[in-house]
Amino acid sequence: MGRLDEVDLSLKLSRKEEAARLETASNRLLELRLTLGGLLGDGRLGPPVCVVFEGWDASGKGGAIRRLVTPMDPRHVRVASFAAPTYDEKRHHFLWRFWSSLPGWGGMAVLDRSWYGRVLVERVEGFATPEQWSRGYDEIVEFERSLVLEGMILLKFWMHISDEEQLRRFKRRDTEPLKTWKLTAEDWRNREKRTAYEQAIEDMLERTDHPLARWHLIEADSKRYARVAVVEQAITEIEQGMRDRGFDPPSPRPRPAGKTTSKTTSKAKAKAKAKGKGKAEGEGEGGVQRG
Repeated sequence: MGRLDEVDLSLKLSRKEEAARLETASNRLLELRLTLGGLLGDGRLGPPVCVVFEGWDASGKGGAIRRLVTPMDPRHVRVASFAAPTYDEKRHHFLWRFWSSLPGWGGMAVLDRSWYGRVLVERVEGFATPEQWSRGYDEIVEFERSLVLEGMILLKFWMHISDEEQLRRFKRRDTEPLKTWKLTAEDWRNREKRTAYEQAIEDMLERTDHPLARWHLIEADSKRYARVAVVEQAITEIEQGMRDRGFDPPSPRPRPAGKTTSKTTSKAKAKAKAKGKGKAEGEGEGGVQRG
């Protein structure tokens, strides 16, 4: 029995519960982000924050990332997405292409897939030799250790869904015109290799879960539960990371008296903000480092 078998995929939240918890968590996350960026508190730049997302196809990584970054000004966070390496990237060590997306002090970056492709898709699909992907575990751990020992707060999320839920989401995507672009022939082929991927994931969790950068397995059959779990876990890890590095997290600020937000208004504002979250890279304005 592996770690994936221990994930309780029956966990759910109602729409009302999700909205209430996300509102509270989003306010707290924004407060932490501004503090780390030097715009709240004593003005010091805090440690860099890097959030890594991995997971099954259609596991809700994009939706979780949107909820994570929606409270923030788009100048204050960088979102980078990684697919298969290009011809030029293959000419370098597999970790080379990720360096430019890593945040510096006062910055925050969110990675939609990452260096774990070496021990997942590259292993299963044969894009890396057995010697290469076997060596990759230690290379990844040492890479992450060097980042964290230099001050980075590194969070790693695995979005886990059942085979049945993945199939339901694939079928929905296949019938929704605005979502068909998310589904490819390769996605369908990968379903046939689920057993091989499960073994690769279990090996990844066993060999790259280390004290400086733990894996957080997210129960994602319920998108509502998964989104809340990601944001709340991020807050917990960032607060502890600040304490470990000599930064006291600010006390939570109470919402202004009488301020309420209707469900409809909340959704409208969230959608409007989400549209403005591009994937542009570089430093933010207004004194806060994006990455």
